[in-house]
Parts: sequence; structure tokens; C-alpha cells
Amino acid sequence: MMMSAQTIKQWFNIHKWSSLICTIFLLMLCITGLPLIFTHEIDDYFGAGTEPPAIPGVTTSLNKDVILQAALEEKPGKVIKYIFWDVKEHPNQMFLTLADSTEAPIEEDHYLTMDVRTAKVLDAIPNELNFMLVMYYLHVEMLAGLPGKLFLGLMGILYVLAIVSGVVLYAPIMKRFNFGMIRTEKSNRLRWLDMHNMLGMVTLAWVTVVGLTGVINTLADPAMELWRAGQLAEMVAEYKDKPAAKGSLASIEDAVDQAKKAAPDLDVSFIAYPGTLYSSKHHYAVYMIGTTPLTSRIIQPALIDARTGELTDMRPLPWYLNTIYISQPFHFGDYGGIPLKILWAVFDIAAIIVLISGLYLWFARRKAKAAQLARFLESNESMALSKNPEHVN
Repeated sequence: MMMSAQTIKQWFNIHKWSSLICTIFLLMLCITGLPLIFTHEIDDYFGAGTEPPAIPGVTTSLNKDVILQAALEEKPGKVIKYIFWDVKEHPNQMFLTLADSTEAPIEEDHYLTMDVRTAKVLDAIPNELNFMLVMYYLHVEMLAGLPGKLFLGLMGILYVLAIVSGVVLYAPIMKRFNFGMIRTEKSNRLRWLDMHNMLGMVTLAWVTVVGLTGVINTLADPAMELWRAGQLAEMVAEYKDKPAAKGSLASIEDAVDQAKKAAPDLDVSFIAYPGTLYSSKHHYAVYMIGTTPLTSRIIQPALIDARTGELTDMRPLPWYLNTIYISQPFHFGDYGGIPLKILWAVFDIAAIIVLISGLYLWFARRKAKAAQLARFLESNESMALSKNPEHVN
């Protein structure tokens, strides 16, 4: 069914204004997202991902409490906030976040990488905004915290609207011309328009996936707060009137054993200490993940009483948090190795060209309209002078 001229004009205005409002921010996201696709490779190149040396005859890990004690001796006066593992990418390593207290802001955190076989410090990463961190915070929040995240989410919604309206406008053109047509014999503006349309359609699936997952990811902080106020509060309700767990706490080694006993098919990925954002004031929160690319994004926290070391509750995260965590690898393309990352980078560059060409077309169109108006006024003035020659000085 053919669209009326009025309908086409409405879709054109939707496409124009949704694109114009979000283009600058989308350009920033595409440019900052390009190095973030290769975060692990860049870190490895500059030494941040240096693997520990092989130790002949040593294949087992030390007791986790021994490793943690060595870390605390390295940073006296600090307490542990979080423990991370990445067995697939970084075997034989334990990553720690320490600070003056478990409630300390991220700006005061210290980071250690420990060798789990020797309890030696492999790396002490300074807490500073290096290039990759600046790219990351620009990409996720424009260095503006939660308001920045939500604003980028709004820009993502406008981007999806621009994609939909662009498809609606381009569909009739595809019926009359060959796909990918670029009219080289026509004006420069028409060549850019054809390239803009062609690249837009080629990257359609990719930009839709990345745009939607980007919008979903901006909701991570509100979703986490919703979980803390809902499911987590329910899981620790009986501890409501008890004092926070401090001082001498239960063994982390035993806490991990308790969690693995409850879910033997899952791996331990992350532990949050009592009082941190991802736990209660009374528990170690041991976050378990699956062993496949998909299930590794489905997280199940086990709450271990930090005083007694006993498992008190273990439930899957609610659907909205799992949706966010599952969407993350699709956004950055980090679930298929280097080939997929290269493909993501190619599409990212193509999207940058689409955005820049869209800006060019808008400016070129305004310039053409201004020139057309000037010619019209000049023509009218000439006609008026020819009819009234006595007005000529």
C-alpha cells in the first residue's frame, strides 16, 4: 500500500528530529565504544592483563583465606570489599577491591591482583582515570552518574525511533531501485544520501541490537536498587534488627564451599563483603554463574552468614536483572572472541559514517533551501525592478 504524501512527510519529520536530537550523543557512544570492544586486548597489550609465570609442579590454589591475609598485609589498614575470579581469561588469579571501609566510595578503592598459587601480589592497579576508564565512563554515563545513564537511555530510544522511521522511508525506494544503489552521476548530496541509506540498511540489525541493549543497560542501577529493596530485603528480613557483621568474620574458603555445595554445577565469579552495594550488612554474597557463554551471564547469589559461615538463602536473580546481564555481551560483542569483536568494530565504524552522513545531509539540505530562497527573492526583485524601472537609482 502506497503512503500518502502527508504520511511520508510525517515519517520524514520523525526521522529528521529523532536523528538530529540524538546524533551527537550517538557519535560519542560509537567513538568511545570502539576501543571498549577490545578492552581485554588493550589491557593485555599495555600489561594490565599480564599472566602469572608458570611454576613447575604447582597446579593447586592456596586456601583463599591465606591469599586474602597476604593482600591485607600488602595494604595495611584496608578492608576487602569485593573478590573476583575469571578462570577462563585469567587462570591462577584473584582480583581484589580494598578500601578504608566497605561503605567507601569507588574513588577510594584500591585494586590488587593475587597469584592464587603463591599468595603473591601480581599487580597493584592505581585508582585513576586512565584512557580506558575515561572511555568507559563517557560511554555509560557521560561522567555524570545516574542522570547521565538515564539521559543516554533516552537518546537510545530516540535512536531506535530514527531507525524505524528510516526503514519506513527507505522501503518505497527499495521497490523502485536496486538495493545498495548509489547514484554517482547525480549531485554530491544525492550520493551521500544513497550511501547513508545503503549503510543504514546494511547495519540495520546490528544498530537495532546495540541500540536496544544499550537502552536496557542504562537501567542497571535502578534495577539493582529495586532488587535490593525487594528480593534481597526479603532474603535478609530476619537480620533486620541485628547489628552489622564486623570484625572477625567467617572463612571465605568455607563460604565458597557452602555456595558450591548448594549449586555444584555453577562456578563462583564474585563475592561481595557485608556492607557493600551488592550484599547485605550481615552476609557474604557469593555470586554463582553457569559455565556456558549464555549461562555465564545468568547470576545466582548465595547469601552466607558472615559470622557463622552458614548458607541462609540462595535464589536466582529476578528476570529484569538477568535481562540486563544477558544483554551486555550483545552490546559489546564480547561473547564470540576476536572475529566477532572485529565484526562489531566494522559495524561500529559503519554506524559512525551513517551518523556523520546524516549530519552532512541535514546541513546540505538547509544550505540548498537557503540558496533556493535567495534565488527566489533575487528573481522576485528582478521582476519588480523590470516592471518599475523608475525605482532604479
